Amino acid sequence: MADPINVFIPAAGRGERLQTITFHVPKPLVPIAGKPLLEIILEKVSLLPVRRFGINLHYKADVIEDWMRRSAFRERSILFPEEPVLGTGGALKNAERLLSEGIFLVHNSDILSDIDLERLIELHRASGNLVTLAVHDFPRFNTVAVDSDGLLMGVGNSLIRQSPVERRVTFTGIAVYDPQFLRFLPEGISSVVDAWIAAASSGHRVGTLDVSGCHWSDIGTPSSYAAAVIHRMRSEGETIYIHPFARGCHDAEMDGYVVMEENSTVERGASVRNCILLPGSKVDKNIHRENCIIGPDFVIPLTEGEMLGSSGDEHLFLIGTGGSDRKYYRMRDEKGSSVLVRYSRDDQDLHRHLAYTDFFWKCGIPVPELLKADPEKREALFEDLGDLSLYGWLKCLRPEEEVETMYRKVIDIAVMLHTAATAHVSGCPLIQERIFDYDHLGWETRYFMENFVSWIRHMRVKDASLMEGEFHRLAMKVDSFLKTVIHRDLQSQNIMVTRGGIPRLIDYQGARIGPPAYDIASLLWDPYYRLEGRLRERLLNYYVGQMKEKGSADFIEGVFRDTLLPCRLQRHMQALGAYGFLSAVKGKKYFLKHVEEGVRLFKEDISTAKDEYPALYELALAL
Repeated sequence: MADPINVFIPAAGRGERLQTITFHVPKPLVPIAGKPLLEIILEKVSLLPVRRFGINLHYKADVIEDWMRRSAFRERSILFPEEPVLGTGGALKNAERLLSEGIFLVHNSDILSDIDLERLIELHRASGNLVTLAVHDFPRFNTVAVDSDGLLMGVGNSLIRQSPVERRVTFTGIAVYDPQFLRFLPEGISSVVDAWIAAASSGHRVGTLDVSGCHWSDIGTPSSYAAAVIHRMRSEGETIYIHPFARGCHDAEMDGYVVMEENSTVERGASVRNCILLPGSKVDKNIHRENCIIGPDFVIPLTEGEMLGSSGDEHLFLIGTGGSDRKYYRMRDEKGSSVLVRYSRDDQDLHRHLAYTDFFWKCGIPVPELLKADPEKREALFEDLGDLSLYGWLKCLRPEEEVETMYRKVIDIAVMLHTAATAHVSGCPLIQERIFDYDHLGWETRYFMENFVSWIRHMRVKDASLMEGEFHRLAMKVDSFLKTVIHRDLQSQNIMVTRGGIPRLIDYQGARIGPPAYDIASLLWDPYYRLEGRLRERLLNYYVGQMKEKGSADFIEGVFRDTLLPCRLQRHMQALGAYGFLSAVKGKKYFLKHVEEGVRLFKEDISTAKDEYPALYELALAL
């Protein structure tokens, strides 16, 4: 990009459509999962080469000004108080001294989007436009008329010329201006739309960039605010957000998407589902709240469709944030709720999912009950376990003994897999013939090298043959271990915590016959949640004790403990490879936030095996 630009963010409005929320907080500072809307916008535009930020103020100006004084952007920001409010055009005219320095970007303070701002600025510079508006097709708000070249023809019923309108689009609230545009703005109160039309009528190019397909949220109403919060949670792979200064969540039942902002409280025995708790809000003891925004002295009820967005069917809602390509929907009818799973045509896991569910259900393994299946339509209906995973459950700061109790319950399930399910595995040939063997172990390490080392870290191994030799030895060793039925991905996002604190398994389609230590490594050395060392050791001892009590004579504690480190090394590489693949290939960038802990665990474990795997140790240090 060329020279630095200035950015102007209109932030003076009263946010009347967002009342009652804006009675308590100005719209630019409404929190989006712990971060004020204005901060998110400033962070986004600061990725551009920006000289200075201009922000106009009116409603609750002192609150925004106080926040700006404490923000990381204070040194580069100029505030423009308005009394009275000058309108969308008058605000720019009032900041004329700043905006006359060169082309400038205007980004409304109530817009969240993934629009490519750099592309917008580059197009503006290359086009000769006086103004370039970012627009998209949003039928409910399509009022901007453009011709076949994307040039402005009018807004609403006001057309500049009589030539045929090519189409109508929506202004996104984001635009780039040449400073000469300011000549079309009078002193005092004015509308920027009137200035667009005046500029276009006098022969200047008021162009557009169509950004249809980009995510865009106009946070103007409670429902659009809720949808924006949930979208941000989904884009970060989360269902639960708990502010460090929120209180009481470990004493409550939670399900769906739950956001607890600063100084919010959920009292003992309360339950919340699909709720946003704003700063200073409280859910009283034994009260249930669902599909709503909760403030200090108000509750705004919404529908589930308004909170989550429907799939076109008001009874069908997309759920899930994992790495799978399968689509999961919650279905609601007069009987209650269930989960519809839709498989793509090339998904090989459909038949395994159905067969494994039937087998595990018969073995007493707590998986969701299969209600109905239609292999021809590539879909199946399962019991609804809710939305709270162990990963989400752990978002609440909990006493260590409560965490230990929950993990013991999960270990009990692992023991059932490694004993009862293994004893009856002949009843499920699809698992019995699916062996976690040398070939699959080799595939995992290649997956790690390609998807993480090459794609994410952009590294090349100096001596590929030496590394291959170490991978060969590691795979031979792990393949030699005693094998049982294993989940193979027994980490906190694949364990649901159902009502009453009962854990149950999901995403078990990858179950295989493999070393049980691989499951224990997945659970106790999980990059999604760091267990304190002494707690991990107690849980490991608990597993050993349960296996001695319920396992076969084949289980020998010393032998099992010897298998742990090789299985941990193998598992760490698989997890890092998955984060690389899901982020680089599938575009799920939120998995990258788990890389740091995954690398830490890998380095920690390979350091104890550096004499056996020196090349792998050197690679880990370089990561």
